[in-house]
Amino acid sequence: ERGGNNSFTHEALTLKYKLDNQFELVFVVGFQKILTLTYVDKLIDDVHREFRDKYRNQFQQKGALGLLNGTFDFKDDFMRLLRDAEESGKVRAPTVMKTFEQSLKSQKTVKCMIETRGEKPKEKVKNKKNKGSKKEGTEAVVAPGKASVSEKQPSAAGEKEELTKDEILQKNREEFFKRHMKAGEKSRSPKPEAQKEKGKKPRVWDLGNSNAKVLDYSNSTTNGSAEACPVEEFDLDTALGDRNREPGRLYDLEYESDDEAEEEKVIQNPSKPSAKKGGLGGMFGMLKGLVGSKSLMREDMDPVLEKMKDHLIAKNVAAEIAVQLCESVAKKLEGKVMGTFTTVTSTVKQALQEALVQILQPQRRVDVLRDVMDAQRHRRPYVVTFCGVNGVGKSTNLAKISFWLIENGFSVLIAACDTFRAGAVEQLRTHTRRLNALHPPESHGGRTMVQLYEKGYGKDAAGIAMEAISYARNQGFDVVLVDTAGRMQDNAPLMTALAKLIAVNAPDLVLFVGEALVGNEAVDQLVKFNKALADHSMAQTPRLIDGIVLTKFDTIDDKVGAAISMTYITSKPIVFVGTGQTYCDLRSLNAKAVVAALMKA
Repeated sequence: ERGGNNSFTHEALTLKYKLDNQFELVFVVGFQKILTLTYVDKLIDDVHREFRDKYRNQFQQKGALGLLNGTFDFKDDFMRLLRDAEESGKVRAPTVMKTFEQSLKSQKTVKCMIETRGEKPKEKVKNKKNKGSKKEGTEAVVAPGKASVSEKQPSAAGEKEELTKDEILQKNREEFFKRHMKAGEKSRSPKPEAQKEKGKKPRVWDLGNSNAKVLDYSNSTTNGSAEACPVEEFDLDTALGDRNREPGRLYDLEYESDDEAEEEKVIQNPSKPSAKKGGLGGMFGMLKGLVGSKSLMREDMDPVLEKMKDHLIAKNVAAEIAVQLCESVAKKLEGKVMGTFTTVTSTVKQALQEALVQILQPQRRVDVLRDVMDAQRHRRPYVVTFCGVNGVGKSTNLAKISFWLIENGFSVLIAACDTFRAGAVEQLRTHTRRLNALHPPESHGGRTMVQLYEKGYGKDAAGIAMEAISYARNQGFDVVLVDTAGRMQDNAPLMTALAKLIAVNAPDLVLFVGEALVGNEAVDQLVKFNKALADHSMAQTPRLIDGIVLTKFDTIDDKVGAAISMTYITSKPIVFVGTGQTYCDLRSLNAKAVVAALMKA
């Protein structure tokens, strides 16, 4: 699924590879990453061509058995090709700079470099030749008009001579009065409105208060005390949504796909016009598109891939990722023999679907419950840090994950490390009260299942997180959820502060919270967040993003491309999907459901 990128780096080694789909061969060359070898691409192309031409008959006659049982004496050929590639890649001597006599400047005389006042430079005159020619053209058009006016003037003078003196005076008076009336209308203007008072006045709200102390509801003495978080009464349906669900279970994401019959109709529609043409031409045209035993060429796939790329972009996949996906599919299928009665469109679509499913199922799977139980055995809290840009739903989804953990029997400490946004601490305190109302201590043997650790506003977020983790270890909490302030990926000071928080506290899981509404921005956010964490970290192996929380998934219908963009760019799994406003609106990603929505016409 990543065939568009023909290189892979692992620690100190770099591998470059090339696929031969017709004979199912992979050619790989490995070299030290520190070396900048310019001839690697030429070497791998030459080896591919030489090896394929030398043993083509053996592949065609014996197939896969010929590869397994065959003996390939290729060492001498390889060494020859390597020597040729090294010779061609030798560093050429740097080009010698021209002398002054060889340059164009030496050919210019002193006279042509002197500029006098009022004279325009020659270069500017050259650039404005076209403009001058346009002006000449307009003047040529206007000139006949002027001539016609001048022709009319003598005739008007002749008319004046024929009129009597009284008639001429009367005519002049009428023209004078007309001009005077027009001038009077122009001079009249509406009365100026009353001038507004200069300067801005602050708006005073009815329920507002200018005293900042009255508005400050944060209290540093509330940490760890259940009395500071009184039980709140509210409607359970608005908080939980589905009351018939199984407590503690994280349901898969669902997508209602159309019936298979409707899908078949969509596939068969393009072939109908050709069949209606009648005669043998339509029948042979249909068979020509279907009959297999033919190698797929890039020219055959390009029109289909172009449509697929536009379709992916329309479904909110980042443009850069859509291009790379189509390139990967092309490299995977080029030279491959098609099966009988299969079209190019269906083959490309099937390959793209398989690639998308593989992208959404990364090799490393994050199992939060298993990791929390492992941390319990080591008598330490499991720490999760949430990061992301502004307004994506970090605090809301943190509360949903808290609810899910509590239902699975784990106690949670929420660390309020967003000390910048007004109301951030109060929002988490409200969530804490509601979660304690849903899971009171009486239901858990007198144990408070969720508490808030906060130090107000304007404090160092990394210090608060460290204190919260220490407090959770002493009080026996199972999980610490660290809420951080939203920040744009281009804000260097805030990204440095986030890297410091992660480097100092070393959380078990770093989750990037991104919304499903973004398109190309998803790539930019994730790349720059990872880059900032790597650049500003003091460790040799910096901590990067471990997983993704995809929010606002209920607002996008079938435009699910952000899920593809995020997993492709990071190779990290989507751990949670937010699908609504209640605590139960949390899902795990179902790759096949997402791909079905993505491929829907």
